[in-house]
Amino acid sequence: MQKKLIYIILVICFSFVSCGEDKTQDKISVHKRSILVNNQPYSIRGICYHPVSKGEDSRSFSNLETDLKLMKEAHINTIRVYQPIHDKTVLDKIHQANMKIIIGFGYNQNGNYDILSGSFLQYIEKFKTHPAILMWELGNEYNYHPEWFDGAIKNWYNAMNNAAYEIKKIDQTHPVTTAHGELPDALALELSPSIDVWGMNVYRWDNPEKLFSEWESISDKPMYLSEAGADSYMTIEKLNYAKGVNEKAQANATKNILKSVFNNENICSGVTLFAFVDELWKAGNNNQLDPGGWAPNSSGVPYDGTPNEEYWGIVTIERSPKQAYYIVKEKYHTVSKNH
Repeated sequence: MQKKLIYIILVICFSFVSCGEDKTQDKISVHKRSILVNNQPYSIRGICYHPVSKGEDSRSFSNLETDLKLMKEAHINTIRVYQPIHDKTVLDKIHQANMKIIIGFGYNQNGNYDILSGSFLQYIEKFKTHPAILMWELGNEYNYHPEWFDGAIKNWYNAMNNAAYEIKKIDQTHPVTTAHGELPDALALELSPSIDVWGMNVYRWDNPEKLFSEWESISDKPMYLSEAGADSYMTIEKLNYAKGVNEKAQANATKNILKSVFNNENICSGVTLFAFVDELWKAGNNNQLDPGGWAPNSSGVPYDGTPNEEYWGIVTIERSPKQAYYIVKEKYHTVSKNH
């Protein structure tokens, strides 16, 4: 009798744990122009996140707890990363902070969870039930690099669409997206029917407003801005913004961009602003901030038309908030209250 009672208790306990796990697994889907989480429209109040410590050139999550605290204070609910996170502990901490994550996969990463080798599917199989996952993202503005695909960008679109198709064979619980450079053209849309949500890296000065009507006229799928923003360095004096380090220019541009995004929520599902922390590894000495750097199709960077690649963080490498951080905090808080 005692053994039977213990057995019943164990069954109840395991059932309770199982139910608890099921409850943490949100239902994520798309409907018309919306991304849905548990059947409710999800507004991406996001940030691009590729933390590289001072003096290094590879991503490190050594500051994760500090970063998540700052993100929570800024009412960020979504993190976009450019390569998979292998460490389940990191994903767990993101989930515990009540944030979702968009996991990006590259095409050729020497077999490290990449599309070319097919190993990205191993990652998805392993983490598809993790409650932090919002979407799987294929590529980052590869349309600017046909030279990576034998000079024909259609080769990338075919590879991307095939990858999305393969994802759906093993995971029907998360949408598949891509980070396209600017508005996709007819070829991109025609060759990529398996993409559920179109992310777009868009730098149209401080006003992407026209993008949303342009998208509305060519597609009825959800979209979001996978990159938008401004750096905090002015290469030249312009529009009354002084040359040199200029947090005010970054803050003003950020305010205008976010206003445009969230004024168009009927079309746009939000934004992952570029970027959380300054990236000292991009343009020179990895121990200091260096002006310079280059990015494709970047003439629309506010307000000098020059992407100073190391100055895009809304916080410094020491995690001191810049003026733009407080703009993000204010706007994301307002948006969060409306959802």
